Amino acid sequence: MNEARDVDPQVLPSTSSGMLDRIAALAVAVAGAALVGMVAVQAIQVFARYVLNDSPGWTEPVALILLNTAMSFGAAAGVHRGSHFGFFILLHVVPPPLRRFLTALSQTVIAIIGAALAFWGGELLLDGLDIPMAGAPLPQSAAFAPMAIGGALMTVFALQRIVQVYAPSPRIEGSP
Repeated sequence: MNEARDVDPQVLPSTSSGMLDRIAALAVAVAGAALVGMVAVQAIQVFARYVLNDSPGWTEPVALILLNTAMSFGAAAGVHRGSHFGFFILLHVVPPPLRRFLTALSQTVIAIIGAALAFWGGELLLDGLDIPMAGAPLPQSAAFAPMAIGGALMTVFALQRIVQVYAPSPRIEGSP
């Protein structure tokens, strides 16, 4: 059995396809760009309000969409890397078979939550496509698109980690 898996179940062997790693890297890039965009939009808002005394109406809804994007894509990348919030103290004191089960259970919960976010976020997105957003030339439901995409990514990444928990360890030459 892999020593790293026995020591820290959140540091799983990298058996992922390069495709999921690239998608996770893209999610981090999108989240980072959304944060930078949100800072720029808020700077425009502050300048327009306090210097020009003329606040544009589009800054608040756009900042909200960018915030949703940063949170959703960042959370998905955290699931992929195993750096999301968790209670890991119990995992360090239980035997390895129970540790694998508890790790898989937590990833299953994450996958279910991600699937719910993807499903209901997609439903809300589709329901509001024909309603215009106040202040911006976008549909009212545009803010739900990042939630739906991020939830889908969380589900895929959590399922990948479940497979990694039970994947056979690669044999190192000379080991028993």
